[in-house]
Amino acid sequence: MKLETERLALKEINEAHIEDILRIRSNEVINQYVKRNSPKTNYDALEFILHIKRKTQHKEIVFWGISYKDRSNLIGTICLWNFSEDRKTAEVGYELLPDYHRKGLMSEALHSVLEHGFNQLQLQKIIAVTNKFNENSKMLLLKQNFVLEEGEKDEHNPDNTIFSLNRD
Repeated sequence: MKLETERLALKEINEAHIEDILRIRSNEVINQYVKRNSPKTNYDALEFILHIKRKTQHKEIVFWGISYKDRSNLIGTICLWNFSEDRKTAEVGYELLPDYHRKGLMSEALHSVLEHGFNQLQLQKIIAVTNKFNENSKMLLLKQNFVLEEGEKDEHNPDNTIFSLNRD
């Protein structure tokens, strides 16, 4: 399922995006705030893409690659995942290559994904978990009217903070 913004195309990822996914998911700047096994090879990136495709088919995740409308290469990714059992709540996750930071691109992509989540998927609440030291991510969430959940803790990572946005 494709979404478009003024400058961006949010599209399904596929095997043609192996090198882009490798570049994004192994980026040191992005990974300083994310605990994950980063791909080391094209094969690792392909495995990730196939994993995402399976999860998408089973409706466990909605995952988009982010590119400029007029280009095919991906500059980031964004997803809705970790759905509650009743499908009323989901978590948003996103990443963008550092060369594209501070241009309003992720704000554009996130706004589109939030609209999709609330209007098409009928979500009541969207959660975002971000590292407490990731100032860009925290500013992005606050700009989109997310609220810091003061008492909430990420049991998997004490350096994370939790934000939420309720449907209007």
